Amino acid sequence: MADELELLRAADPVPAAGPHFGDGPLDHIAERHLSRLLHGAPHPGRRTRPRLLWSLAAALVVATALTLLLGGSAGTPAVAAPRPLAVRVHSTPVPLAEVAKLAAVAAQDGSPALRQGTHVQSWSLGMSDGRPPVTLPEERVVRWAADGSHTELVVATDPAHPGRPVLTDDGDRPRLVEDGHVLSRRTFPPMWGDAPPLATPPHDPAKLRTYLTELIYGHTLTTSELLEATDELLDNWTLGARESAALAELLADAKGLRPLGQVTDRLGRTGQAYVHDEASGARRMLILDPATGAVLGLETTFTRDDPEYGVRAGDVMDYSAWMR
Repeated sequence: MADELELLRAADPVPAAGPHFGDGPLDHIAERHLSRLLHGAPHPGRRTRPRLLWSLAAALVVATALTLLLGGSAGTPAVAAPRPLAVRVHSTPVPLAEVAKLAAVAAQDGSPALRQGTHVQSWSLGMSDGRPPVTLPEERVVRWAADGSHTELVVATDPAHPGRPVLTDDGDRPRLVEDGHVLSRRTFPPMWGDAPPLATPPHDPAKLRTYLTELIYGHTLTTSELLEATDELLDNWTLGARESAALAELLADAKGLRPLGQVTDRLGRTGQAYVHDEASGARRMLILDPATGAVLGLETTFTRDDPEYGVRAGDVMDYSAWMR
């Protein structure tokens, strides 16, 4: 019951700290919490996002729809799902402890500064009631104003195929839209809060750990939960140098994060890859800027075939690439 009450409070569009009777639309934070409440409560102490695990029959229906939209099956894989990121052959892995030291040095002048809001390119296998189980690349920009209001812009775009039409599940069925097509543009009224993610994230590692634990309603912070909390944090804040250094220190202390080597992310940036294999059959790859500790991206892939759900080892479950 306590978990459900916390979810209801988080989904409240009129928080106690906000203006009285400030009735208005749910913002993206509240919508995410409300969706979690409606579509399944999380495991105690762990925040989970909806993942697409479709049956073979559903997969065939979607594949047929994509074939019709794209004019043939030959073009479907390039648009329907991205390929997993590949580590450069013979590249030298950089230990997380070294990244944390470099990030601490880079953060001494405090620049760049922390900024509320985010700019993220993402893709995921998503599922919701009554909608087709397919989500193609989207770019989301959230900007906050001094009065506590904020705007959210979401456009359909695929960095792997600039200028080409993009498939989206926005609406009743999968359809093609022009690259850069605006999916939504919203403005939200002022809101404040003293709890994550509205509260300002600290740049002290110990305090940041507490912040991230609270962010995912946890009691501890396992490596899997740390990566989940990092995802959530970066969907709400653009970290400054000091916050990135603090996060790098937490990641360096985490168990089971293995350095793999150099990768080029989906936006053409060079970073270092670190992977964590989860018991659920997923592998999460974290991409960091080795000089500053800034998180560039996070990708989740399946590590084993599952015929029941129509997925194979190596299939991408989701990815996010964050920008300043």
